[in-house]
Amino acid sequence: MSLAVRCSLNCMGTLIYGFNVSVDGYIADAQGNIDWSDPSDELHQYWNDFERGTALSFYGRRLYELMSAYWPTADEAADATPMIVDYARVWRAMPKVVFSRTLESVDWNSRLERGDPVEVVTKLKAETDGNLEVAGATLAAPIVQAGLVDEFRIVVAPVAVGGGTPFFPSLPSWISLRLVENRTFPCGTVLLRYAANRD
Repeated sequence: MSLAVRCSLNCMGTLIYGFNVSVDGYIADAQGNIDWSDPSDELHQYWNDFERGTALSFYGRRLYELMSAYWPTADEAADATPMIVDYARVWRAMPKVVFSRTLESVDWNSRLERGDPVEVVTKLKAETDGNLEVAGATLAAPIVQAGLVDEFRIVVAPVAVGGGTPFFPSLPSWISLRLVENRTFPCGTVLLRYAANRD
């Protein structure tokens, strides 16, 4: 039996959508600012470990450009903390699929994808064993609406921003969720981890 056939029978990735979120449900404020979600060391370590365990990450152009402007060389800065050094190395090594119709090329273990995100994610989810991550609310919107997300990790920061980019898009119907973990970090930040009910 070929590897492709075995994988089609046995592999099925778990697609996770997670972000730091304000108490009123936004991942960025109306000006696109995310400074209010500055993580504690413990929370930063949580995200480092999450990314370390990610088999494949899906990025939209905007978030990829934001991340690639800093993380590829962040560990070379004289004042880089061990947490920053660790995340930079994890981020560079993590396989990434970047959806864009305008970028000419991508780097740092990334590949460019111009196809429909729902179709591409459906295919790669079926072909990949382990955790997959969708990064960014704009890219996540059609993927969430299509019912492809298996787990939501909502890290609620103790701040209300009054508007901006919402974590959840408008939905065609309710998504029934089951709480699988909750955890409080320093400064009042709370992780709410939900699995999507499939019944």
